[in-house]
Amino acid sequence: MVAVNSAFRWYPFGVKPPNQGHREVEHTADLELEVWGPDMAALLEEAARGMYELMAVEGSDDSRRHHQLEITAHDREQLMVSFLEELLFLADTEELGFDGYLLSVDDTDLLARLEGGFIITRCREIKAVTFHSLQITGSGSGLRTNVVFDV
Repeated sequence: MVAVNSAFRWYPFGVKPPNQGHREVEHTADLELEVWGPDMAALLEEAARGMYELMAVEGSDDSRRHHQLEITAHDREQLMVSFLEELLFLADTEELGFDGYLLSVDDTDLLARLEGGFIITRCREIKAVTFHSLQITGSGSGLRTNVVFDV
């Protein structure tokens, strides 16, 4: 069903592949994140990492947890929003944040194996992930998108 096209990755001290990343983009009322990666799995992972950075999440290393998600969407944009919304739900309801990702993507199906811990502090609240101007596009080095978060 879902083929693995990404490895379980941790990037200590901010080290990561040069063709993968994210940055905050100035937005008038909400928060916006520009995300890029070589494939859909990397794009989802960077969006998650960026979302946690926007919230200024600090997690506990004392209580590592594993969690699995399966998401099926109609298109890649819905897959992005659904994945990030699931992470927000887990942050809000179970106080869990993740920094280890094994993401298997097959078109619009995602199998995510996550590792993380309890959230110790979160300085910024995100209410929702929006579809506002969300369009995943191909570039010479992979995929790019901008994600807008409602605060």
